Amino acid sequence: MLTRVDPGPAVVVCNTCRHSREAQADAEGMRGGARLAQAMKRLKEGEPRYAGIAVQEMACLFACQDHCTVHLRAPDKVGYVLGRFGGDEGSARAILDYAVHYAASEHGRVPFSLWPEGVKGHFITRTPPPGFVAE
Repeated sequence: MLTRVDPGPAVVVCNTCRHSREAQADAEGMRGGARLAQAMKRLKEGEPRYAGIAVQEMACLFACQDHCTVHLRAPDKVGYVLGRFGGDEGSARAILDYAVHYAASEHGRVPFSLWPEGVKGHFITRTPPPGFVAE
């Protein structure tokens, strides 16, 4: 089943992701992806610079080897799947900071010099938008 959401710039968080390869849930029984989504929403509420980025949740992005996975997408832009994050505020902030640059970019390409340290090494895939391929 599909649920229609705002098609603008968004970070789709896998809310069923594990905390790590070893641990599915934390001591409170919350999964890593749900914890990451919670941290992102909390940051988004408190910081106006994140207003243009939707934080959406979806069960299982099928990237289970790369726990705490997100999909960054926007119309007519290359999309990215990133993973191996913690469910913490630092990871949430790095993802949202990158998403702000991504949303402002013409085709979804963010110069490496603008990448927050917290996203470097976390990219899994890049996906072309419908009707395009990337050069």
